[in-house]
Amino acid sequence: MKKHQAVGRSVARPTLGIAFKVVSVLVFVGMQTFIKLAGEDIPAGEIVFFRSFFALIPVFAYLVWLGDLKGALKTDDFIGHLFRGLIGVTSMGLGFFALTRLPYPEFIAISYASPLLSVILAALLLKEIVRLYRWSAVVVGLLGILVVTVPDLSIGLGDLGTAESAGLLAALAGAAVSAVAMVQVRKLVHTETTATIVAYFSLTSTGIALLTIAFGWVMPSPQQCLFLVLSGLCGGVGQLLLTSAYRYADTSTVAPLEYTSLIFAIGIGFFLFDETVQITTLLGGAIVIGAGVFIIFREGRLGISRSKAKQVTPPQS
Repeated sequence: MKKHQAVGRSVARPTLGIAFKVVSVLVFVGMQTFIKLAGEDIPAGEIVFFRSFFALIPVFAYLVWLGDLKGALKTDDFIGHLFRGLIGVTSMGLGFFALTRLPYPEFIAISYASPLLSVILAALLLKEIVRLYRWSAVVVGLLGILVVTVPDLSIGLGDLGTAESAGLLAALAGAAVSAVAMVQVRKLVHTETTATIVAYFSLTSTGIALLTIAFGWVMPSPQQCLFLVLSGLCGGVGQLLLTSAYRYADTSTVAPLEYTSLIFAIGIGFFLFDETVQITTLLGGAIVIGAGVFIIFREGRLGISRSKAKQVTPPQS
């Protein structure tokens, strides 16, 4: 029996799933922290390359251990994977640009808009049925995003060229593009395995990000290079942990734990980057989290499972 058969999800172990999810959140927070430590002078495309390329190491090592490397590279929808890579690189680039220019808690709170927007896109593009309760939660959640962003936008209207204003706009755009990526993944899972989607995303995003060298990369210092390499390794490990979380527990059990990243972001922002969290960020974040948790549990009750898509979609790009 191959190893990948042995580790398939056969017995529900929610406690183990929760543990994997919490650790994955911590690892992804570590990834974002290393990116932020690398500084805003590193171009976003260069950051995406490091994040994607070095994520290949743990991902492919795991596939080799499973004995599933060749199987993971077989696909009937290469164009679909290429499109997934393109929008994934765009989302990560915008997100990483925003991350290096915004207070960490504010960036995290805005990123929570992505699952809400994916509900809208799924209704429009995939013709999914979205009932009144979920529409109401989406509207409330987006109002929460406004609570987070409007104060800064209002202050920066006269000077949208500032780094923080540019980061804010990039974060909003990144959340929107990330929602498109989620919808694309949900289309791919109908014909492609999780391993195939993960492997091709890592490969295509690395190749596409490498093309941004034409727009000007900088030579990172040894310290910056270390931070960027560590961000990539964390990204790959986090992806594997996230996959394991959804193997052992239902989506409605582990998905809400994603929102614990705001707590970690507040602590890291304060102690590591000397950032103070605004009351509007806390209030808006609480509204978005409430809406997101409601949608997760509502979908669980309706029997709408998105676990496959979440297994291969990085929350924190």
